[in-house]
Amino acid sequence: MNYKRALKTAVSIWVMGVLLFVIAAMLPLSDNPELQANISLALAFIPLGWYGAKYYYKKGSTTPVYQLAFLLVFVAALLDALITVPIFFFPMGVDHQTFFGAIEFWLLIAEYAGIVILYDYLNRKKELRTA
Repeated sequence: MNYKRALKTAVSIWVMGVLLFVIAAMLPLSDNPELQANISLALAFIPLGWYGAKYYYKKGSTTPVYQLAFLLVFVAALLDALITVPIFFFPMGVDHQTFFGAIEFWLLIAEYAGIVILYDYLNRKKELRTA
């Protein structure tokens, strides 16, 4: 695994995801800003995960997709624990246990990993078969 490339991918996706989450939560579109932000993030994970995997595999890496998906999810969770929760959620009275215990967090993590794996299944496997 090219750890430098994988970490660059993971941090880039995390930054874009956090920015989108915060912006979506501030928009006065619904009575539930947290749900609004979670839906926005769920929709954003589709292109973010897809293009993140595409970027990582662009140089022809043979890293198993499950390793890449695990690393991307692990880095996102670690950065959430170290940065997102203390800066954005502590002021609202949400602690680490509440944040990581929320089903929404785990559904978003599963979707994120699933998109990365789906990219591999639909694109990369086809390329490997025809090579």
